Amino acid sequence: METKKLYTVIIFSENIAGLLNQITIIFTRRQLNIETLSVSPSAIAGIHKFTITTFSTEDTIDKVVKQIDKRVDILKAYYNTDEDLVYQEIALYKLSTDAFIKMGTSEEMIRRYDAKVLFMNETCVVLEKTGHYEETQQLFKELSDSIGVLQFIRSGRIAITKSKVERLSDMLAEMEKKMTKANE
Repeated sequence: METKKLYTVIIFSENIAGLLNQITIIFTRRQLNIETLSVSPSAIAGIHKFTITTFSTEDTIDKVVKQIDKRVDILKAYYNTDEDLVYQEIALYKLSTDAFIKMGTSEEMIRRYDAKVLFMNETCVVLEKTGHYEETQQLFKELSDSIGVLQFIRSGRIAITKSKVERLSDMLAEMEKKMTKANE
């Protein structure tokens, strides 16, 4: 039996209403839970990039991506493992100012975790930590255990491939080459 591991699915499309729902239905039908989801404009004007993480077997994720890729509104969909990507998440931690100051080791903790203070007033301090899930979770645990965390939020994964260009760029170049040949 194939073991499940974390895959990052990257999807390129135009920004079309209802497309996210169509994509999530494909995951739901395969009983896959979306761990993180991030959508933003890509480097190509007018094209949006969906970055989705999920635990799956390679066989299942391959089928999901092929099914997504067949949709008319999708320009390109593919999946990667962590080894193929440069990726990060961002986490925000809201803490009591009094507790943060009384902690005494706050400066050392900020340096150790390479975090930064985004906001501070008489009632609260907001820290930011950028990194991988394990790093942001470790800071959350340490703060929770020592002074308590009032609020916590972590973004979805943002990722780019380690290859020179995105697969969408390759696909668009190939399409342009075919169009040029067809017009000759």
